[in-house]
Amino acid sequence: MNSSDHISRQFDADLEAIRAHVLQMGGLVESQIRSAVESLVSGDVVLMTRVINDDHRVNAMEVKIDEACSQVIARRQPAAGDLRLVMAVIKTITDLERIGDEAEKIARMAKLLSQKQGLAIPRYHEIKHAADIALDMLRKSLDAFARLDVVMAAQVVRQDDQVDEEFRAIMRYLITFMMEDPRTISTSLEILFVAKAIERIGDHAKNMSEYVIYMVKGRDVRHITVDEIDREIQQ
Repeated sequence: MNSSDHISRQFDADLEAIRAHVLQMGGLVESQIRSAVESLVSGDVVLMTRVINDDHRVNAMEVKIDEACSQVIARRQPAAGDLRLVMAVIKTITDLERIGDEAEKIARMAKLLSQKQGLAIPRYHEIKHAADIALDMLRKSLDAFARLDVVMAAQVVRQDDQVDEEFRAIMRYLITFMMEDPRTISTSLEILFVAKAIERIGDHAKNMSEYVIYMVKGRDVRHITVDEIDREIQQ
């Protein structure tokens, strides 16, 4: 094996390691969201605390992957598709870290709500449903990243409208709840913060899918319509 072959193989190994770490970070973030929502619904304070305390693990993974990307850029000077991959990874881990922050926020709100014994609290069915959609978006965006699947990425972008509609429905429900009983205003606002966190998780998952399309197609599809994205991936 000559020197250039060795360098090329090492470069491929570096990129593959980065991709693997992104998926590992994604798995941790997905677990954080699931645990945060579960703790909210069940009132499990121990689980809430674990989610809050584990946020530092997400942050540490972002720093580690970001440093690996910086080293690849400095040492390998990637071009074309390889450079798009590295840039997309840097953006993806930023969104994953922010999703982790939203999971922590849900757990913190769950803790506040768990302390309000005796107060009427709106049911969490709608929250759980919205969270299920957002989690599905995150799983699909990570799968699309792993497989470089632009069709699945486009599906995630389309799903974002569902999460937005769920958030609006929850907000309408909570407004009605507060109007009927002003004593529930504080509690309802905390639940609204949870709903907003879930809506933001959907936004970040959508961003991650748009980066997949950028990696594969070399086209920045942010701020264009879903129909335009569909046309782009068919080319």
